[in-house]
Amino acid sequence: MRIVLFGPPGAGKGTQSKLLRERYQATIIATGDMLREEVHQETPLGREVRRYMEQGMLVPDELVIGMVERRLRRLKNGRFVLDGFPRTVAQAEALGRLLARLHLPLQAVISLEVPAEEIIWRLSQRRICDACGETFHLTFRPPPEDGRCPVCGKGPIIQRPDDRPEAIARRLAVYEAQTEPVKAYYATNGLLHRVSGLGEVEEVHRRIVKLLEGRPALATM
Repeated sequence: MRIVLFGPPGAGKGTQSKLLRERYQATIIATGDMLREEVHQETPLGREVRRYMEQGMLVPDELVIGMVERRLRRLKNGRFVLDGFPRTVAQAEALGRLLARLHLPLQAVISLEVPAEEIIWRLSQRRICDACGETFHLTFRPPPEDGRCPVCGKGPIIQRPDDRPEAIARRLAVYEAQTEPVKAYYATNGLLHRVSGLGEVEEVHRRIVKLLEGRPALATM
């Protein structure tokens, strides 16, 4: 299995990536997490990435592609889920060239489709422990009334500025502007598949699995 998984903030992309990893023994390649890890570990790449971040600049494509290449070369079974990458057509083209060199052609691009109003509701209900990062949801997993995190015993439990409705709407607009051209790029070669992200987690997972296992190229994963 070699796929790209797209989805706006709050679509459940991270959760579905983990389920796919467990089902198919695939490696999740999430460039955002990888960049943060490089910065945290203060690697040579991390120091270069930090320099761009501190200047408010985007990390150049060649650095991101180089990081993805290193991760792909360490794969044990050739199975991966690219989580939220590529973000631009230029990155998609560079990724295609890289995968061709490594003889790991992409098999499917899955876009989790969730209406904007649902995304805004989901994220605006989210609360996070400011000490340990544990996540809560006002409807499905309410935080304790005293505001103290039951995991780390500290807190406080807060709503991040990015999770306020007006900020979410801006994030969604940026996501659509970035990813629609990429979706169109993959649609031209038949790789793009849109899957509803509405419903319970397992229900969405079953839709993805049905798609993957119903495709001849993926049937022998």
